[in-house]
Amino acid sequence: MINSRLFDWYNIDTNKYLNIKNKCPKPFDTILINQTGSCFICECTAWLPQSVGNLYNSTLKEIFSSTVAQELRSSIEDGSYRYCNNQQCTWILKNDVRHYHGIEPKISQIRLAIDDSCNLSCPSCRNSLIFHKKGNILKMRFLLSDRINEYLKEHNDINIHIGSDGDPFASLVYRHFMRTVPDNKTLTFNIQTNGLLVKKMFGRLENIFDRLKVLNISIDGATKNTYESLRRGGQFEKLLENLEFIKDYHKHFEIKIHMVVQKQNWKEMNMMLELADRYNAKQVIFNKITNWNTYKNFNEQIVPEDSEEFQKELEIVKKNNKTILWQYLGNKNN
Repeated sequence: MINSRLFDWYNIDTNKYLNIKNKCPKPFDTILINQTGSCFICECTAWLPQSVGNLYNSTLKEIFSSTVAQELRSSIEDGSYRYCNNQQCTWILKNDVRHYHGIEPKISQIRLAIDDSCNLSCPSCRNSLIFHKKGNILKMRFLLSDRINEYLKEHNDINIHIGSDGDPFASLVYRHFMRTVPDNKTLTFNIQTNGLLVKKMFGRLENIFDRLKVLNISIDGATKNTYESLRRGGQFEKLLENLEFIKDYHKHFEIKIHMVVQKQNWKEMNMMLELADRYNAKQVIFNKITNWNTYKNFNEQIVPEDSEEFQKELEIVKKNNKTILWQYLGNKNN
């Protein structure tokens, strides 16, 4: 059942008709699972916020073919995109919606956001350290992990994106998932991490690194002071030690660096590109800071985009072939 209040909350006009010719592949090949077991057929819950089922109550197969999932897909097939958040979806805003060439919906991308445990407490993300190591929350999330792996035992050719809510190498839930994932060479992985535990966990999770396609590393500062201020609990020297280790072992996977651009670090955007070159990162992805209600005054963290100084920094950044200005609209890959 479509939750109209949910779309109102996200300020999504469900009566719109965007007349988009391409059939976005996300609702036909992607499923995102969050910490409560709710499933979404998009890579971002804010872009298509309607849940299509819950993994505690149904199997992934049942959820992906649910009545709600079919209704959401119909809005893609008719070109209206009425349920999509065209104010936030990067692909729509950039006029770069890809086309799904499959015949029937089939899960080929699973995005896991099932545990927010992390070894850092970045001020842009949370007010204090979050780490689940016992109790019912941990047990329930282990159950989610096991149900996902049950599905993976019977299906091939799936890429699993691990992380974005917490750190996969710190989280006991994600570690459990990675240790117990089926030994199927057609399953591949993308990981989002702060990078501080890669060296430590490499030997314990070689089954994952052997099938890793992309290692996404979140780094919000290119200097010690900025990094340790914005990545609270992190040590810049330890980060560089791990980046050096990754540089030596990344022969078969890509390295991408992500930076949440905010008032305290935007002057280091070009320095981040230099750091990426030093450690053989393929891309640097710059994202605008999002309001997760962790600041008393969020507006103080916003970048002065209209300033001449910022625009000069941006122009230099745009010329670098490793750069994606992911949320600075109108800018595509160089």
